Order: sequence, then C-alpha cells, then structure tokens
Amino acid sequence: MVAKQVFYSGRVQGVGFRYATKQLASEFDVSGWVRNLPDGRVELLVIAFDAEELEAFLTELQENSALANHIKETETRKVQPPAGVKGFSIALTPPRLGDKVELELED
Repeated sequence: MVAKQVFYSGRVQGVGFRYATKQLASEFDVSGWVRNLPDGRVELLVIAFDAEELEAFLTELQENSALANHIKETETRKVQPPAGVKGFSIALTPPRLGDKVELELED
C-alpha cells in the first residue's frame, strides 16, 4: 500500500476542485480525501494498493483533467498510509494554521 500527501496552489479554491477530484477518484482504485486549507491551497491525501494506480490518478488530475489549468504549484510527499481510510471523501473541516499533521513521512 502506498500513500501521498499533495498540496496544490494556484486558483484551486472556489472552482470545484474538491468535487472534481472526488469524481475523478471514483474512476481509479484509490481512497483518501481532499480539503481546502485556510492559506488558499488544497490538500489531497491519496492511498492505493498499487503505486502505478496512484501515479495514474495523480497524472490524470495534474496533467489531463480540466483542473490542471488551475494548478500553479504542487508539493508532494510520500507518507505512511493512515489506518482506517475507506473510500474517497471531501473533508469539510479544514485544519487551522499550525495544526499538527498526523501523517508519517516515509524515509
């Protein structure tokens, strides 16, 4: 199992980014969540059993989808897959600035 945490900046809030990401995720064998951040970025956590499936989803999102034009910068981190994440959802409550991220980075 593999997981990545991705931060997108650009015009990524107020354009349907989270909803389109959730719809796109339903076309892939991935789970996780997407949420708006108070600083204007969008955070994505994506988990898959197969690394190629995860990369195919990210490629489609970042390069081939209608959302690609809204993304100006991408910051990607490999993280340990958190336990208990099922399906793909839109997280409605953003973390506050300074909140501790509870994902473990991979070496």
